[in-house]
Amino acid sequence: MGKQKSLKLNFIMNAILTMSSFLFPLITFPYVSRVLLPAGTGRVSFANSVITYFVMISQLGIPTYGIRACAVVRDNREKLKKTVNELLIINTVMSVFAYVVFFAALFSVPRLRSDKTLFVVMSLLIFFNTIGVEWLYKALEYYTYITVRSIIFKFIALIAMFVLIHDVNDYVIYGGISIFAASASNVFNFIRLRKIVGSEKVGKLDFKQHLKPVFTFFIISCATTIYTNLDNVMLGFMKDDVEVGYYNAATKIKNILVSIVTSLGTVLMPRASYYIQQDMWDEFYALSKKAIKFVLLAATSMMVYFMIFAREGVLFLSGDAFEGAIMPMIIIMPTLLFIGLTNIMGIQMLIPMGQENAVMISTFVGAIVDLVLNTILIPQLGANGAAIGTLAAELVVLIVQMVYLRKDISFLYAKQSYIKILLALVISSAVAYIIKILSVGIFIKLVISAIVFFGIYVVALYLMKEEIVRDNADKVIKKVFKRNK
Repeated sequence: MGKQKSLKLNFIMNAILTMSSFLFPLITFPYVSRVLLPAGTGRVSFANSVITYFVMISQLGIPTYGIRACAVVRDNREKLKKTVNELLIINTVMSVFAYVVFFAALFSVPRLRSDKTLFVVMSLLIFFNTIGVEWLYKALEYYTYITVRSIIFKFIALIAMFVLIHDVNDYVIYGGISIFAASASNVFNFIRLRKIVGSEKVGKLDFKQHLKPVFTFFIISCATTIYTNLDNVMLGFMKDDVEVGYYNAATKIKNILVSIVTSLGTVLMPRASYYIQQDMWDEFYALSKKAIKFVLLAATSMMVYFMIFAREGVLFLSGDAFEGAIMPMIIIMPTLLFIGLTNIMGIQMLIPMGQENAVMISTFVGAIVDLVLNTILIPQLGANGAAIGTLAAELVVLIVQMVYLRKDISFLYAKQSYIKILLALVISSAVAYIIKILSVGIFIKLVISAIVFFGIYVVALYLMKEEIVRDNADKVIKKVFKRNK
């Protein structure tokens, strides 16, 4: 595989990248939500959820399959170039098809036609995702390039958000800037593509070899997209933009936290695929077990903290008009742990092991559960019902993937730091509740409570000699002392 890039650097860069995708709206949302109100933010969230389905059609599972396919041939320039050309052509053809279907729906569905301009602007996501070939850069582990490029565009969009949005009718501008922040930098990916794979002609292209795995990943993408975006879509059709706005606000913080937890699984997939290709099974399983420990440590602490401070988080992020988002946020927060674990078992383990069907079935079952529960609960409970549906769906996905990995479960989950994590959470939560009842401003309360909660959590784990915390803390301490000498 040539010189392996640092997994720690890859993780940090990808964590920054994925966090920036959510931190951008988190920074701007306190301002935007107070200008556009629940109805305005709900419109954009609904449009984005609908467009995501057309993006799903255009991508056809390539974003995930492309990482694995390119990672396997990364040392062979000719094979890599051929693979990239084949996948890019398939992607382009499907994007044209997606646009045809999109415009047919736009002019025939009244709910979409009523916000035609917004939907056309948001549809640029299809184009930018196609030319971005992000899967290639991730397969080659160019995470520093991807991150720096993305953050520059998000910073430009951040300024534009405050300069251009001033009243409730500016929701279309908000949608356009959101797309610019998320995907416009993909233009540079396309320009740089020639430098990576060259401009020379390749041999005869073989599309057939990709069709079966791409279709499998497409089914996985369909199921995942259904139960991650179905909530907003069903709320938009069955309730109104206000409920969509509540739900969107409730999931803002959760999505940021998910991005931190799932970043590790994303950067590990190329390395895991390589280990399996080289028959390095001991390294593969050791990597997977360590990743699960990281998820248990990170996800549980963030989940508990933001359940305790859900009210403060929502009111600070969105304002008093979004009180209806507090309970959905509490309900949905445990999905942080479920998603973190399924990301490791599905993306890092099952897919590199060639068991895409297992991931497909787990996500498909989760999508069915979400659809059924949403249909029953949303008419009565609105955003709360959507949150319950998503919670149940993510739990079902986790259970199904555990069934497929049942031979490995005892190894993966044995000797993890369950008791230590539980004790650390109890101690930090008790102190956090004391801070919660203090009569101080919301921002001050969040800052103090976060520092105290996570500080006590880490210190408690360190004193209990939790392996990952102890090793990394000792490294930091040694570096600090070396600099001070």
